[in-house]
Amino acid sequence: MTIERIKNVLRNEWKVLASEPTTIMLFTLVPLIILAEAMVAIWLVAMIGGEAMAGNAFFAGTLDKLVTSYPGAVDLPDLDRVRLLLLTQLNFFTLLIPTMVAIYAGAYGIVEEKVSNSLEPLLATPVKTWELLFGKAMAGFLPAMIITWICAALALVGVYILGWGYLIGHYINIVWAVNFFLISPAVAFLSFLLGIIGSSRARDHRSAQNMVLFIIFPIFILIAVQMTGVIWFTPLIIVVMGIVLCLIDLLVLRIAVRLFQRESIIIRWR
Repeated sequence: MTIERIKNVLRNEWKVLASEPTTIMLFTLVPLIILAEAMVAIWLVAMIGGEAMAGNAFFAGTLDKLVTSYPGAVDLPDLDRVRLLLLTQLNFFTLLIPTMVAIYAGAYGIVEEKVSNSLEPLLATPVKTWELLFGKAMAGFLPAMIITWICAALALVGVYILGWGYLIGHYINIVWAVNFFLISPAVAFLSFLLGIIGSSRARDHRSAQNMVLFIIFPIFILIAVQMTGVIWFTPLIIVVMGIVLCLIDLLVLRIAVRLFQRESIIIRWR
């Protein structure tokens, strides 16, 4: 049965992950570091350049566009609108959490099985290729998303610590919800799929990680284009982006299955 076979892959992957202290640290410490860096960066920009941004004509258009997604911001002072603008970047910064985890965990998985020859017995079982790859991706995806959502909650605590708690009611809206419950899962699953593809085609960990690293750059581009007002991600755009990412996930899963040639993989890896 498909569900049972996927569960077996999940249990096997989690058993391997739990046996590696470095992997456990990766799933816990790295996300917290990313969150802390994002919060510090936002605080520093607000403290050092907040007033300058509020009075800068370059950001005036961006602050006007902010109202299209955060209608309550129209009544806020310019400095608070700048702070809210900075907080919206947390939506994209948190995408780095599952991506960074996937760069290591997804890329590491199959390469390690190549080295230890532990993949051969698994390939000899009735598990289908798509079930194997889906299970491997989900094994990293599920804990990565749990820690991402925990970090999202911690980010709200951080906002209160910064003294910006009065902005929470403006910050949490449909854009926030779609980002954390549609965009983030779609990006996380895509990251792990790419990690598995890179891992299955590479000969060592470094090569596999290099194949996945490029997914980080579009995230920084998203941050840049919204901060400068080149593109403002309205609720509609965010929803469409999430749906497109889900379709890309399905496409990449099909590509991964085609690239993962289990009939010849044992011979090639010896």
